[in-house]
This record gives sequence, structure tokens and C-alpha cells, in this order.
Amino acid sequence: MADHAHWDPHPPLSHGIGDHDVPRDSDHLAGKHVALLVTGGIAAMKSPMVARALRRHGAQVTAIASSEGLRYVTEDTLAWSTNRPVVTQLSPRAEHLSGSEPFDAYLVAPATYNTINKMACGIADGTVTATLASALGRLERGGCAVLLCPTMHGSMHTQILSDSLVRLQKLGVQVIAPRDDYGKHNLPDEEPIVRAVCRALSRSPLRSLRVLVTGGPVPAPLDSVRRISSRFTGALGIAIASELDLCGCEVDLVLGSGSLAAPAWIRHHIARDVPQYRSQVLEALERPAHAAVLSAAVADFAPREVREGKVPSSAGPWSVELQPTEKVIDAVHRLHPSLPIVGFKYEEQCELEALLQVARARASVHGACVANRGEDTPDSGVQSAWFAVAGHDPIRITGKSQIARAIREHLERVSESHPMATSARS
Repeated sequence: MADHAHWDPHPPLSHGIGDHDVPRDSDHLAGKHVALLVTGGIAAMKSPMVARALRRHGAQVTAIASSEGLRYVTEDTLAWSTNRPVVTQLSPRAEHLSGSEPFDAYLVAPATYNTINKMACGIADGTVTATLASALGRLERGGCAVLLCPTMHGSMHTQILSDSLVRLQKLGVQVIAPRDDYGKHNLPDEEPIVRAVCRALSRSPLRSLRVLVTGGPVPAPLDSVRRISSRFTGALGIAIASELDLCGCEVDLVLGSGSLAAPAWIRHHIARDVPQYRSQVLEALERPAHAAVLSAAVADFAPREVREGKVPSSAGPWSVELQPTEKVIDAVHRLHPSLPIVGFKYEEQCELEALLQVARARASVHGACVANRGEDTPDSGVQSAWFAVAGHDPIRITGKSQIARAIREHLERVSESHPMATSARS
């Protein structure tokens, strides 16, 4: 057994990105300029991580910090995390007006009791509050988004604060719900903050449209304890749901029992078996939907007889007769023939051309199909797949995030022509 108590010092592997650069998670904020306003609460120490999280999605971030905020985070740290100079006071350049480089979004994180109430009352007596006064004016004209992350001790959540937040929301300001713990409003993790900014700035044609996504293993029970399932985890389904959620989609996610946990902010249901999966999928499509992305690994076979209770291990050999289960994707297509569907096909020990032929055939019926083989996923676990769209040659895509992005871009292309899109937007 290896001894991990001692480290043999050696240089880290070269990553290929600069010291100030960040790896890219998505392009949802590419070309967007975000003002990160840092006010005087202890949560300001987390603002550099918020800045870098925004940059991982493509944003250019400028930190604007109050003198009180700089008590909890240094100017150098903010400059390093944004890779831009920090605005700490107003100058003849009129930074608060952002005339030469207009901000697409203003994110106040943390937003203190003092700042929120001043903002609601129109007080502009400092760098941050003057910037927010200009932001509200631009918001009234549809020129930007303004978001707040309230953080403070619970005793400071007064009726005055509630009235101010309600007033600001009526003006179009978006309030990101804090993480409540230990009697305090705490700054949320970076992911829900970035999600809120991405959705606020999304111009995707999928924005506000409903899309059903399924994922994970949908098992078939043997008895009340044991079940037949697959080794899939639902990670791809969750990645697809998250990608669509970031562009403003209203996602309904159905995961099979045994999947990884879905993000709390994505509406989701757990299907314990094939009949419940079918019921949840069809129920989700009773409301207008733009598309269905059916990536769940539904059990292809189920026992003809499911035993009551738990079959004791002392009972000896147990023979199980399996029968094919219903293809839920076929039921969806039969009931909703005009609904764009992205189906999935997984094979092992299959010639590539045979796999692509199946993918083309399914895409011609449903609109699109993601097909892959077990031998195309190396030991590294990086998933590789072929994406087939009706009328086009299949293309190879590597990595779950890139597969999710390809599906999002495909649904964006078909969104304008789909009859349910108009219904969902209205």
C-alpha cells in the first residue's frame, strides 16, 4: 500500500494557460462585460472566486470596490482575479457611467444592508452607489441587467430591507437568493451566481422555452430490493440540462434512480422504474414543450415476474425470465409527432459504419441522434460520440460538455420553426 503521508516534491505539469488566465467552461458570457461591485461585508473575501467563475464562462470582469469592501479583500487580489484594474474611486474618466466600455451586467456580490437600502432610495454618495445609480438608469432603458446577492446577519433583515428589495425587483433588479445558514444570509456558491448572470444576459432563441431532458439509469426491479440496472450515471443528462438552463431554458429533468445528484436549481424528478419513467416523461410533455432530449439509459429488459418482498439468499438458484420493455421514445414520437427529439444510441463491439447507419436512421425519424460505442471511450473516461442530424452527415464530438453544447446549438437552430416554440413563448 502506497504511503501518501509524504510527498516527493516535483514540479507541476505544464497546463498551457497563463497565470492570470482561467480554463473555459462555456461561452455563455463570451463578449459580455460584467461589473462586479464589492461592498463592505466579510463575504467580500469570496469576490475574487466569483470573478474567476464569471471569466470561466467567457466574461470580461471589472471590479468596482468600496473602501469598506477593501477591508475584507485586497485591491491586488481583485486585480489579479479579474486581470483588469480595479475601480476604487471616481475620476475624470467617469468610470461609473461606463460610457466607453458599457457593462452588460452589474453584479453586487456581496450586497450589504447599507448598499441595498441606499440603492432603493436613490442615494449615490460613493463609488459603488454612484455606479448603481447609473446602472438603474440604464436598466430602465433596457441597456443592462442588474443583480444583487444580499449578505448580512439575520437581525439586519428588517421590514426596511424587505421593502427595499421588493422595490428594486419592481424596477427590474434580480435578487439572487442567499444561502441561509447559522442565522445569516450568506453569499451563495459561485455556480448559482454565475447561472443567474448567464440567464439574465442570454439572447438564445431557447430562452423561456421548455425542454424535457432525461438521463441516468432507469432500472427494472427483480423484487422489492434488487433491480436490473446499467453502469451509467446520468452525468451527460445533467450536463445537457445545465447547458440548456444556462441559456435561459425552462428545463424539466427526469433522472433514473441511481443517477448522480442534479443541481438543486434545476426542476427534476426521479424515476424508480420503467413504468414510472414513462409516466413522468409523458406527463412533462402534456404542457407545451419545444423539444425532448432523451438520454436516459432505460432498461431494455424487465423480469416477467417481480417477486414480492426480498427473496432470501438461502432460497437457492433463482431463474428470471426477461422480456423487452417498451421504447418510451417511440411513445413520445407517436403522441407528439412534430416534437423535435434528440435520441441516444449506445453499442459495444459494433462497427463504426453500422453505428452511424443506425444514428442516421433514427435522426431521420426524430430529428437528431447521439450515438457512441463503448470502445470509443478511453480509460480517461472522456466520452466521444457521433451527433447525427436529419439531412446532415454525422459529426464526431468529444467530451460531455461539447456534446451538451452541440445539442443546445441544434435546438437553437430548429427553435424558430417549431410550432410549440411560439406557443411556449406566448
